[in-house]
Amino acid sequence: MRALGRFKLSLPEIRRYYNLTSHDPLALDKDRQPREKSHMATVKKFWGNQQPLSKIPYKILIGHDHIVSSCHFCMNDTRFLSSSYDCSVKLWDAEDGTVVWDFEPRPKAPVLECSITADNRRIVASSYDKTVRAWDVETGQLLWKVRHDTFVVCCKFSPNGKFVLSALDVDRGIYLMDPENITTVIHMKDHHQRSITSCCFDPDSQKVASVSMDRCIKIWDITSRTTLFTIPKAHSNAISDCCFTSTGHFLCTSSWDKNIKIWNVHTGEFRNRGACVTLMKGHEGCVSSCCIARDSSFLISGGFDKTVAIWDVGGGYRKLALKGHEDWVTDVAISNNKKWILSASKDSSMRLWNIEEIDKIPLVSENKKAMGLKVRQCRNCDQLFSTLESDLHSQLSSMCLFCRREEKSLLSSSLSTSSSSLSLEKSDS
Repeated sequence: MRALGRFKLSLPEIRRYYNLTSHDPLALDKDRQPREKSHMATVKKFWGNQQPLSKIPYKILIGHDHIVSSCHFCMNDTRFLSSSYDCSVKLWDAEDGTVVWDFEPRPKAPVLECSITADNRRIVASSYDKTVRAWDVETGQLLWKVRHDTFVVCCKFSPNGKFVLSALDVDRGIYLMDPENITTVIHMKDHHQRSITSCCFDPDSQKVASVSMDRCIKIWDITSRTTLFTIPKAHSNAISDCCFTSTGHFLCTSSWDKNIKIWNVHTGEFRNRGACVTLMKGHEGCVSSCCIARDSSFLISGGFDKTVAIWDVGGGYRKLALKGHEDWVTDVAISNNKKWILSASKDSSMRLWNIEEIDKIPLVSENKKAMGLKVRQCRNCDQLFSTLESDLHSQLSSMCLFCRREEKSLLSSSLSTSSSSLSLEKSDS
């Protein structure tokens, strides 16, 4: 059994599904039966059968033949991208659920992750066949293919499109390349002590975060090519996924310990206080993936308990659990307009959930009322956030969680600097 990406798949199972030779598990280049190309997917529309008092509209999208490993919104939320263990990478129309592109030539083994540039012109995908491939979105043409000596467990385009980041399994390393010239920028081996499970860029394309089975978080600087810091034992079990907030000041991580944590990686507050937020009791099993809204107002997570959890970050509680998948949820995504959630699953399907009116759902309203929560607007960033009714007259309650954390950290830093200056003056006198 080998831990790859956000969940496990045994090598014998790979061979069974993809006709790989039982004598040589690494012989992934052998031809298999040709596949029929299909641009249509089955789209089923339902009202979600959720918890009592909950009604969430959703669509079921069935176009893959095996585990859907990753999913992303793109093109102003009009399209989304998916990859699968059926060796395919597909671009979908978000409105009618049809497949716009089934990118070819396909990899010759299961695809673990896919990513798209911010300008929506190119996509990359990593596969069990040890390759990273790039396609042109408009023409569907394969642009290049890079082969590694080991499995590539994840791949990401940087927000500025200048880099492609890959995490390599056996050497526990990260590989940064220039996709324009198809050249290696850096290959850092033994970056973690155990297999890397996920990696991501910060919004400025200056830093890289990686998480691992070794329960550590590492932040690496691209310009200086050094590890800025390591958070050891960040979780009590393997860390499955990570993502930055839009400011790049906070990092969210999900873990097999069933928890989600948010870390202040801008001020280094975690060194003294650990995670600034820990979200617990939202999943009954391992948490496989996490994604935070662009304005940081809410966070979603997918789990091995087959649910998608929606979290109120400021209130620190689960607003709602979306049920319906028949197997593990492997990946989750939030649209830029915050109206839609996309979830991928081991049940070979994706679900598109409409959460535009989630706060009008009786169950969500009842949860807020029971906790005594009110909605306010942050005086610093203008974002809406939840606060306890008893704190309405407090000065701190006029700011959201992230602004409060940053102000507190800056204040502590200022006091520390002032104290140091005072000590120097005394010693001089």
